Formats: sequence, C-alpha cells, structure tokens
Amino acid sequence: MKRVVDLAGQTLLYGGFALLVGVFSQWPAYAPLAADEALIKLSFVHHGKRVAECRPYTQEELAKLAPNMRTPLKCERERAPVTVELDIDGAPAYRHTAAPSGLSRDGASTVYKRLEVPAGSHRISVRMRDSNATTGFNYEHEATVQLKPSQVLVIDFDAERGGIVLL
Repeated sequence: MKRVVDLAGQTLLYGGFALLVGVFSQWPAYAPLAADEALIKLSFVHHGKRVAECRPYTQEELAKLAPNMRTPLKCERERAPVTVELDIDGAPAYRHTAAPSGLSRDGASTVYKRLEVPAGSHRISVRMRDSNATTGFNYEHEATVQLKPSQVLVIDFDAERGGIVLL
C-alpha cells in the first residue's frame, strides 16, 4: 500500500513539474525583435598595431641577456587601441575606442555593439583604425544592404578577407 501511495505522489509531483515547464515554455511570448525590425551586430576581436617599431639590440644590451634570450630584435609588447566608427544612412550610430587587453596592453581589443534598426534598405559605413594615428582610418567599408524583418547583419573583421566584412 505504501508503495502505491509513493508512486502516486511521485507521478503527481512530476506531472505538476512537467505542466509548469510546458506552461512557461509557451507563455509569456518572447520576441527578440519587433515584427518590423532588423538587427545589426558589430562584433570583432582584433590586435592593434604595435605602439613602437622593433629595433635591433645594441651589443651592450645583448651582452646583458642570457644566451638563450639573445634575439636579434627588441619588440615592445604594447599595442595601439582600436577605434571604430559606424554610420547608418549617413548618421553616426556608434563611435568607440577599445583599449587593448592584458596587463601589458598587448592583447586584442574587443568591440561588440547591438543596434536595432527598421527593416529595409540602409547605407552602412564602417571605419576602423588600429594604429596610433590620430586621423584617418586603416580600414573602411561601405555598402547598401537590404534587411528583412528579424534579419541579423553581422559586421566583423577578417584580415584574410581584406578587412571589414558584412555577414
């Protein structure tokens, strides 16, 4: 008799839990974007150029180094910050300067921005500078894109493909 009561209790509890999961999987309704919106994601990880150029060691500097540490060039580790500008339909949408990561400021700079825009045709202009220059940009990309409702456009950086790419 006790076994029957235990099984009935377990069935009731598991059934209630399954019902609860079923209800909350359908309600409340979730929509990541409005029905007439699209999403632009600017997302990349990029190493800026080195702040200082590599230079040869002097003979005195080489003599101070252990034999296994004697390389011909001395290269500083610090990298330049990465500056990104994004314009949508000629209007500034995002401006950011990402500092390099790491204790020695020698890691990659990370940029992530999510922008919700109305679906339709948009003129996208992306510029990126990864050097210590204060004006101008090393990479630029302009394109007209047709975004459908709920479409996600990813703006990435791929050096092998020539720089800024739209996916």
